[in-house]
Amino acid sequence: MESRYTLSLSEARAKIFDIAEDAQAPHKIYTLTEHGRPKVVLMSAEEFASWQETVEVLHEVPDIFERIEEAKDPKNLIPFEVIKKKWLKKK
Repeated sequence: MESRYTLSLSEARAKIFDIAEDAQAPHKIYTLTEHGRPKVVLMSAEEFASWQETVEVLHEVPDIFERIEEAKDPKNLIPFEVIKKKWLKKK
């Protein structure tokens, strides 16, 4: 589950080392604000890399969600017996 925190840049400046350490935990995201408006987001490098990979996949396969829904449709399923006959060798 994602944990989001919002702090002003001034607050963050005073606690930056603690925030950087805390942000290493999975799914912890800090939004730093200036005059009440979001200015930057702070997350672990690992989390950021994961987000980048997700964005790349979404760009490479723009219709991925439609494909997933199509794959869930029972009419697109292949019965196990058919797979077994075609792909598994009989002993």
